[in-house]
This record gives sequence, structure tokens and C-alpha cells, in this order.
Amino acid sequence: MTTALMRRRLLPLGALLGAGALALTACGPAGSGGGADDGSFSYLGQTENTTIINTLETLGAEQCAAAEKAAPLESDSTAGTQWDQKLQLLAGQDALSDLSMAAGTPSLMQQFIDADQVLDLSEALDDLGVADKILPAAESTIKALYGGDSLYALPTELNIEGFWYNEQLLADNGIEAPQTWDELVAAAATLKSAGVQPFTAAGKDGWPITRLVGDYIVRDLGPDALKKVADGDAKLTDPEYVAAADAVAELGASGYFGDAVGSVDYNAALNQFLTGGAAFFYMGSWALANFNDEEQNQIGADNIGFAPFPEVEGGAGSIDQVPANVGIPVMLSKKGYTDSTADWLKCIAENYGDTVLAESGVVSGFALENPPADLPPTTQIVQDVIANAPSSVLWFEALFTSKGTTVSQTNGGGLGNGTLTGAEFMELVQSANDEG
Repeated sequence: MTTALMRRRLLPLGALLGAGALALTACGPAGSGGGADDGSFSYLGQTENTTIINTLETLGAEQCAAAEKAAPLESDSTAGTQWDQKLQLLAGQDALSDLSMAAGTPSLMQQFIDADQVLDLSEALDDLGVADKILPAAESTIKALYGGDSLYALPTELNIEGFWYNEQLLADNGIEAPQTWDELVAAAATLKSAGVQPFTAAGKDGWPITRLVGDYIVRDLGPDALKKVADGDAKLTDPEYVAAADAVAELGASGYFGDAVGSVDYNAALNQFLTGGAAFFYMGSWALANFNDEEQNQIGADNIGFAPFPEVEGGAGSIDQVPANVGIPVMLSKKGYTDSTADWLKCIAENYGDTVLAESGVVSGFALENPPADLPPTTQIVQDVIANAPSSVLWFEALFTSKGTTVSQTNGGGLGNGTLTGAEFMELVQSANDEG
């Protein structure tokens, strides 16, 4: 893997999921169905994301050359800020591309599924004999995101989340990687007493704090706890849900996030961890590009360990249910699914994972056939966790409304610095979700 490749900075796409979407427009006049009409294999992506199209072009020139010859790859793009609106327009004309990045919000994706415009990949992959090329953690994440028992998108990216830690700082203070929440809190107390900041977090961005609330909930109440909220069977203001926000607020009130966490942004928090200024950093594996950049990482990649979000004593969740997201996955048009499209799908399932990892350093939700021999230690950690994870859980706001997501992340910093109680935070977010 080249030095330039390892320095590539990847945007935390999974952290940004949840922007609002408009209602699906009514069906208009029929448009092009991509490869189904003109013999090509059409792809539509976001202008800002070049990784997917670059990988597809490599596949078309190499492993998928036969599929490329039968149905040449044709690509187009649109800005991410206009993405959902573009998909709505195409869906309204029954003209979705053969392959495209999925909708930015689960609710809009669900509309496409309900309208029978998106291919059921569980059935298609099984028919092609490549269903096992999708890793269980990735499949679990996508199914939880969109609901139902079928797979409707491919995981071109798979980010796990958890506590990255400075091994030397923990060893110097006699601390082992925490397995329970109580052990994590005890470790923070020990570190603070020794003059070491326990956690660094981007309180200004909010979501690195609210992620902890969601993880605590699923460890305590079980992996379906947040779906119950989305379905109206529970509320965030219920005492057992407030307990999770209270636990995170207590970290802030104890000063474990340092001073003025509400003014710390993503880059500042990342830099603090990579320069040895904090022991723990809760983050997704999209940060690997930064961890593997020797100029940014002053503590050394081999000095970074990974601890899953710990268990809550007596909780219904399990530590092996890994918090995960799939960035922006890709969906296939049902109308555009032909024999030539099926050939592309089979080849992508078999080869995408190895190619995107080797070319771009991106860990996907596809099984690897020939992983690079020189993976950096942090990348190998992620690959091992993903390969062995039996299932996954979603992040706190995954199933929230757009307003609920905004209110949650806006107030995450207040929870992290102890100025908001758990009850106050949950009341704000539940009210925003109720408003729709």
C-alpha cells in the first residue's frame, strides 16, 4: 500500500447519515432504465465520492472485463447536497440507474423499496451463488437500517465503531482494555487522577457524544431498543433510556472529556488523540487513514489498540454486537436488472472488497479473497473485528427524523460538558422526533 494512499483522508460518511429527504414524487413519464435499455451498465454516484467509481473502473479493466465488454460501464454524478432530490426525480420517472449510491436517509430508501424499484439482493446474490460474499456484520447493518429480512444495498464501505486507545498510556497507569462500563469509568478516574485526559471527543459536532448514548442503550436494553423508539413502542424519555444519557452526562460532569468539550471539533479531537493528549478516542474506522499517516500519528500505529463499546452489567446486549455503519451503500434498480447486470453484480460481489482495500485503503462489507499482506496494524484490527462479528447495531440517530437528528447532535456537546442532564437531553430529542 503506497504512502500516498495511506495519507488519503476519508470523510466520516457514516457519521453524517441522517439528512432529511422529501417525499417520493409521483411517477411521471418513463425514462431510461440504464443497461436494460441501451446495453450499458449505468452508475450514478455523488460527485464528492470518487472511491466507488474508481473501484468499478478498475474492476471493469481487470476482474470484470467480461462484464464490461458485454455491458460497458457508464457513470454520472451529482452533488451530495442534491442527492436525495436527484434520486426522487429519477424514481418518479422510473429511471433509476442500474447501480447507484443509496438514498441518504432510510425513510427515502424505504419508499423506493415499497415502490418495488430496488432489487432484492438477498434473492439475486443467492441465485448467483455469491450470497456468502457479504459479511454478516454488513448484512445485519443494512437490514437494520432499512428494515425487513432482505438485503437491498451493497456495503461498499463498512465502518465499525468503538474506543481506540493509547496502549502506552493505559499500560503506564496499570489499566487493561475495559470490558464493562464500570471498568471504563474506573479507568477514566484513574487516568484523570494521574493527570491524563481520559477521553477526547468532538463535542462541537455532537455526534461523537451521542454515539455513546446509543451504544449504552443497546448494551443495556438490547439491540432492538432504538427500533422500539422508532416504532413508537418506547420513548427516549422512559427512565431506562434516560439512564443511558445520564451515564454519559456523568462522564462530562466528572471532567473526563477535558475542558470545553463543546468547542472541540472533529479534527481537533483526532489530533489530540494522535499526539498523545488523551487516552481514549471513540470513533469509527473511517479514521484509519489518519491513524496510518505517520505525519499525523505521533503516537505510532502500533501503539493504538481497539476496545469494543463495553458491556453494561446485567444488560440485554452483548459486547460482540458491533456498532457499525456502511457509509453510503449502493443499490440496484429492479427495472435495470438484466443478465448483463447480473454478471456485473456477481463480479462486484467477488472482487470489490479486495480491490477497494488495496487501492483506497477502504474496508468494505465484502468478504476478502486475497487481502494485502502489508496491512497496517490498525487496519488489521478492523478487518479481524468485521470478519468475526456475528451482528451489528446502529448508531443513536439512525432511525430518527431529520429534526430529531439535528437536535440530538446540536445538544451532544451540552451532554458532554455536563450542562445538560440526561433527562433534559432526552426530552429535547424525543420532542423533536415527535414533531417529525
